[in-house]
Amino acid sequence: MQRIKKGDTVQVIAGKDLGERGEVEKVLPKENRVVVSGVNVLKRHEKARQVGNQQIPAQIVEFDAPIHLSNVMLVCPSCNQATRVGFRFVDGRKVRHCKKCNANID
Repeated sequence: MQRIKKGDTVQVIAGKDLGERGEVEKVLPKENRVVVSGVNVLKRHEKARQVGNQQIPAQIVEFDAPIHLSNVMLVCPSCNQATRVGFRFVDGRKVRHCKKCNANID
């Protein structure tokens, strides 16, 4: 089971976006990275290109780049604080819980 899942709210704890919060859009478990909306926004310059009969002009595209899992911390929905994640078994299934307020996360 993963500590951070798609749809979770996380807070950045290291790097240029320190302190910012956002929702996880994508988890890349093999690379230990997550894509968080509004965090680590990069710009890419794209050339003009021909797609079928359409001509797409040159442009600068902004996108959310992946950030390492060690640089984000889960925000507990009940206490609204960045917290570490623990695991426990409830009714025979494994659930995540907040280490600060001890509430179940899912």
